[in-house]
Amino acid sequence: MASAMAGMEALSGVYDGLKARMNSSVDDFRANLVSVRTGRASVHMLDGIRVDYYGTETPISQVAQITTPEANLILVQPWEQSLVTAIEKAIRTSQHGFNPMHDGKIIRVPVPPMTEERRKDTVKLLAGTVEDHKTSIRNIRREGNDAVKKAAKDKLISADDEKRANAEIQELTDHEIKRIDELFRAKEKEILTI
Repeated sequence: MASAMAGMEALSGVYDGLKARMNSSVDDFRANLVSVRTGRASVHMLDGIRVDYYGTETPISQVAQITTPEANLILVQPWEQSLVTAIEKAIRTSQHGFNPMHDGKIIRVPVPPMTEERRKDTVKLLAGTVEDHKTSIRNIRREGNDAVKKAAKDKLISADDEKRANAEIQELTDHEIKRIDELFRAKEKEILTI
């Protein structure tokens, strides 16, 4: 769909900028969903966990090979054997509640089945993340509306153009929020399905 705002000289580029930033917020939410724990093991469950690698906090995926040979097991094989204990400790102290074990070379992370209570808590936590991302999109909308209002105040666009631009920004906002809601509902279903 072509943007009516693109035809307004004072607002050209504003719509594309808003769309790109809202898209970025949705992509961030999608990336966040990948690391949320469901009943099955996933290499992405360890995405948020970092380990001290020569003084730098580094994601585990950058210092080890991570695989899921079974539905309830994650294997972590560090590139350097000296990192085994540090990685195990980082996984153990994360908020995921994992209890890793190692044999000196490979770290085994059993993924226990989620209890119903844990599933509901996970959905609640995810609902908070949904709201954060929706708020981010609404803030982007507000900045767009402010740009339109300023253009109208400076007599760069007509009152009709202002109405059209605000309607277009609202339509974009509704579309992006709907995408976040759809992603959330799909993940919620995945989490609550036993």
